Amino acid sequence: MHGYSANRDAHLKRLRRIEGQVRGIARMVEDDQYCIDILTQVSAATKALQSVALNLLEEHLAGCVVEAAQQGGPEADAKVKEAADAIARLVRS
Repeated sequence: MHGYSANRDAHLKRLRRIEGQVRGIARMVEDDQYCIDILTQVSAATKALQSVALNLLEEHLAGCVVEAAQQGGPEADAKVKEAADAIARLVRS
């Protein structure tokens, strides 16, 4: 069971909402809307995705990483490294 499993439905609902936002942005481009208005919507969708990512990361740390750390050994080291790499990717984005 993954760390996010308890909130799976909430994550899916949020992702579907973001999907709708992205479709709306595409329509704005198709309809030749004003650049700044499109950029505003892109920024909102980006922030929404970042929020989902941070929630998933928090759940991963609280579940998968903590469980691996309690067991110790190479699995714990691998989970910590994996989480650090994910944080680095989020910071760069």
